[in-house]
Amino acid sequence: MMMTQVLVSFGRPATVDVKIDIDLTLLLGSPERYYEIATEPSQRQQEDIRRIVPRVVESLELFVGQERLQLVFQGFAAAQAQKADYLNASMSKLSTFNFVAALPASSAPLKLVVPLGAEIDYPVAYTVQVPSAHLSVTRWLEDGIHASDPFAWAGKVPQAQLTTPRIDPDAPAWPRQLALYLRLGFHHIVPEGADHILFVLGLFFLGITWRKLLSQTTVFTIAHATTLFLSTYGIFRLPSRYVEPAIAASIAWIAIENVVKPKLGPARLAVVFGFGLIHGLGFASSLSGVPFPKHGFVVALLGFNFGVDFGQLFVIALAFLAVGWFRNRLWFRRRIAVPCSLAIAAVGLLWAVQRIIYYTVNIN
Repeated sequence: MMMTQVLVSFGRPATVDVKIDIDLTLLLGSPERYYEIATEPSQRQQEDIRRIVPRVVESLELFVGQERLQLVFQGFAAAQAQKADYLNASMSKLSTFNFVAALPASSAPLKLVVPLGAEIDYPVAYTVQVPSAHLSVTRWLEDGIHASDPFAWAGKVPQAQLTTPRIDPDAPAWPRQLALYLRLGFHHIVPEGADHILFVLGLFFLGITWRKLLSQTTVFTIAHATTLFLSTYGIFRLPSRYVEPAIAASIAWIAIENVVKPKLGPARLAVVFGFGLIHGLGFASSLSGVPFPKHGFVVALLGFNFGVDFGQLFVIALAFLAVGWFRNRLWFRRRIAVPCSLAIAAVGLLWAVQRIIYYTVNIN
């Protein structure tokens, strides 16, 4: 998924270390230019990056009270991605900028400001860490939000090294943590997950009965939740060059089955389960760069997964409102279900071919 990350660490006296992970496609104007800079010789890359640094700093401003921190550039690391990933506009390729800034005399709270029109991808994951106190707080700035909640850092930077970990009292309680990741999961489906939306619509057009919808969505949810958890914990993963074409092919397969074999049975549920496993790997791939909290990790991951499920239910509800009123008409399958399934299948096949060619041509 597309996003930006800002990490502020109070690791040294009187200074803060700032790490910004950002996809430079928007700022540079094209994925081709981004790939060119990422792969050019070191000396030339350093010259280009130093010209880019002011624009990055102007897009993500840090304030202590009313005083803006002056970030001093320390280094750059290009995203470790293949050419195909750089050229894929739907994938986030985060390059890293490292800065250091002197803390002002003021002990006012710290705040991140994203100016209107900033050339960055939302959401912004903004994390503040105090390593000596074992504190880590992550806030999310959704699209349209231009300032974070203030972080009262002064009382949390101890004079001596602490040995007992503690949880930041200002960190979100688990209900708020759950709500944050619920929204993130929902946003991953609506509006970002076009391929997942089409797959769910493929399940929908098998037949609009509660038995068919509930059986398929339950099996699909169990499957994608399984591989999402396994992949997030690093137990099992697959490269995007295999997962993305397979997701597109799964859309076509399900839709074609709606036309040639419109029956709910063990075979259909097994197919949905298998494709659900693949979609879960797709979710996990898009989450690879998302900072999950150390405290409440399981709650956050569950929240994201439930957000995905709510997104799917939302798609089904909209589809039902659009055509569900006619589900008992004799002409419903011939005039609505079959044409819609064929259209979904065509899009799935087109995407599968495009992705296979894309990864074959552009992968190094």
